Amino acid sequence: MNIIPRLTVFTSLTLFGLSPAMASDDLSYLKQALIDLSKRVEALEQENDRLKEAQETVRVRAQTSAKPTPAARIAKQPTSYTLKGDLRYRYEGFEVDGKDDRSRNRVRSRINLVAKTPQNVELGIGIASGNDDPVSTNQSLGSGGSSKNVKLNLAYFKWSASDRLQLVGGKFKNVWHRPHKSELLWDSDYTPEGLALSYSSGDFYAHAAMQFLESDTKRSNARAIYGAQTGLKASTVFGKLNVGLGFYDAAVSGETVVFGSSDDFSGNTSTCSDLVTDCFYRHDYRIGQLFAELSRELAGQKISVYGEYAKNTAVDDQDSAWSAGFKIGKAERLGSLALDYRYQVIESDAVLGLLTGSDFGNGGTDSQGHILKGSVGINKFWKLSLTYFNNEQDIEQEKTGYERIQIDSQFKF
Repeated sequence: MNIIPRLTVFTSLTLFGLSPAMASDDLSYLKQALIDLSKRVEALEQENDRLKEAQETVRVRAQTSAKPTPAARIAKQPTSYTLKGDLRYRYEGFEVDGKDDRSRNRVRSRINLVAKTPQNVELGIGIASGNDDPVSTNQSLGSGGSSKNVKLNLAYFKWSASDRLQLVGGKFKNVWHRPHKSELLWDSDYTPEGLALSYSSGDFYAHAAMQFLESDTKRSNARAIYGAQTGLKASTVFGKLNVGLGFYDAAVSGETVVFGSSDDFSGNTSTCSDLVTDCFYRHDYRIGQLFAELSRELAGQKISVYGEYAKNTAVDDQDSAWSAGFKIGKAERLGSLALDYRYQVIESDAVLGLLTGSDFGNGGTDSQGHILKGSVGINKFWKLSLTYFNNEQDIEQEKTGYERIQIDSQFKF
């Protein structure tokens, strides 16, 4: 202690009438009190630091727990819903050799609800007009204005395992690529039932599927079609090129029909006993497919050409089918025009007649001829079309003339 504090203490004691000797004990007491107080303050400061650390730990933990994990973030994302549909009014006229001329009016109505979940799963439910026909959702008008049938047309799940790989099951839209929307193998209204796997990477794509013809093994004709298809898209000096191949196996030899009359094999060769009800497919259908389509812009119009070939490797006769054609323009706005032409040949056992296009040659196989279609756009959601079929049926034998005209007013939303 230096001289100034000493003088200060001495002076203070003198003023109060105390001598240093008398205050010695009191000074010792005050010194000890100050030491004790300093220790308590230090202890309080340490306790305060611990409380601050504990409070910070609680705050950090609260923030961490409040921050959602990736799974929690996905769970909180809402499921999105999409409602789409279309409506078509059609007038049809027929002229078939040896039969009376015929005309009819028909409607087709379809509506689909699609839910996309955050877990990369899409669920779809669709209903459509029509009866049980697997290749038509058209409904003829008549019967005094009676109510018309509505059927389940789609009921599927689609899981996207990644951006490239998808699995779909149930009753779903056809996964096979149809060049130029060709119906050589599959009608445009056909919605397969079973399982399908699709893969795409850049310009490469591939599909594999099991499609039930009959899934209930209690029935004697329980069968499925197994197939695979692959293709490649490329840009060339001539335009965008899409080429591919496929193979489809329907082992139906010796089986009865899965839809329709027991003796109606849609042009495919059958074997019957003396009883008309005792009829069977004579052949299997192991179909190889090749296709190519080329499209480009020319003078402000989209132009495309295509060719497709199919062959049933399970038979040696009447085993081939092919189709080729072109399309100019697209009817998608007021006054826009489109012209579509194709020529097609389907021998009796080239493809499975049940699933090929239902309009050409009145459906099924064993037919050949022309399809010419013109369309005009009214607006983005409405177009008018005129389609003319000039075909021949029973080309393996007498070649029956078949003409069909369709006038369509088609809407979509």
